[in-house]
Amino acid sequence: MTATGTFGLSTEARNLQWLLGNLVEEVPGVRSVAVVSSDGLMLLSSDPAVQEAGTVAAEASRPQGPRGSSADLATIVSGIGSLTIGAARLMDGGGVKQTMVAMEEGSVFVMSISDGSLLGVHATPDCDMSVVAYHMALFVGRAGHVLTPEVRSELRKSMESTQ
Repeated sequence: MTATGTFGLSTEARNLQWLLGNLVEEVPGVRSVAVVSSDGLMLLSSDPAVQEAGTVAAEASRPQGPRGSSADLATIVSGIGSLTIGAARLMDGGGVKQTMVAMEEGSVFVMSISDGSLLGVHATPDCDMSVVAYHMALFVGRAGHVLTPEVRSELRKSMESTQ
């Protein structure tokens, strides 16, 4: 799986898509990944349904979420982010860094990137949660300084053009 096509995108946007592709390809058990802006709009996705025609599909052995799952994941990530931020305010807990929801059939991880942007990962139930969290932290560390307002706007437009 990779993010949306890179035709006409800036180097920074292509680098973010490459980082997302690496996260999906390198981490066992990852089903889908979405990056959402502070207003809940999807900026990057690992879902082949939102990729531009001509991009390479994932290996058949890779665990797959349902088609369209990154769009659903983006909605869930936005909601979880909003809920946990509200809870942290009520509890005077400071900023939310990471949230994890473990379910019988999978896990959802949400991590803050920068100025309200969030990284969400849907993983298999047998994933190594510490490995997923570690690789998410690497992504956040690398993506945080690159995800400027200009790049977010560019990625948002790119996502809109592929849907």
